[in-house]
Amino acid sequence: MLSLDGLEMIAVLVVMGLFIKVLEQFGMFEPVGGEDSIEDDFELSTVCHRPESMDKLEEQTKFTKKELQVLYRGFKNECPSGVVNEETFKTIYSQFFPQGDSSMYAHFLFEAFDTNKNGSVSFEDFVFGLSIILRGTINDRLNWAFNLYDLNKDGCITKEEMLDIMKSIYDMMGKYTYPTMQDDAPREHVESFFQKMDRNKDGVVTIEEFIESCQKDENIMQSMQLFDNVI
Repeated sequence: MLSLDGLEMIAVLVVMGLFIKVLEQFGMFEPVGGEDSIEDDFELSTVCHRPESMDKLEEQTKFTKKELQVLYRGFKNECPSGVVNEETFKTIYSQFFPQGDSSMYAHFLFEAFDTNKNGSVSFEDFVFGLSIILRGTINDRLNWAFNLYDLNKDGCITKEEMLDIMKSIYDMMGKYTYPTMQDDAPREHVESFFQKMDRNKDGVVTIEEFIESCQKDENIMQSMQLFDNVI
């Protein structure tokens, strides 16, 4: 059961914890067998989108060649076309929350990965985001989380944006909380979030306020370190 007191922290951490479920769905925890080259996969697969070379991806991310091989094989198995659309994200999350509605949260997550805003997430998009979530510095990870919650990408989080996020988390996980949340619980948690984060009380949370507040929260800092050795 999820305590209501922990829901504000979930607003920062849920993207990382739940993303492990995506990795499991893609089979990315399976050991790498043999010394096959990822470039062989690049050449042999018939896809709509061909990833950049392994060497270039290794330079641009914090993954090794072997790790990229595991990631690409899992990605290709789940998405033979070479790209992921929003419906795929929604399908993956619906499998883990069958008694809730994860569609809106999956939509927000997809938007964060679809950096080119073309309606699809390529393997490059996927590993760039994953590199930040799993291998980035604390600041990198917090910046990524802030971008997720800044829905209109104007550089600040409003109460309306945070309410949309909290409602999506409530819809996805609310049935598993204890005690069961009331209908006004998302709004109450938004107010609590802003009391902690909005340091100058101007009604919005900037990236500076967000990072500073998270860095001062021992629970958030400890939880983020759990993802350091996922793959």
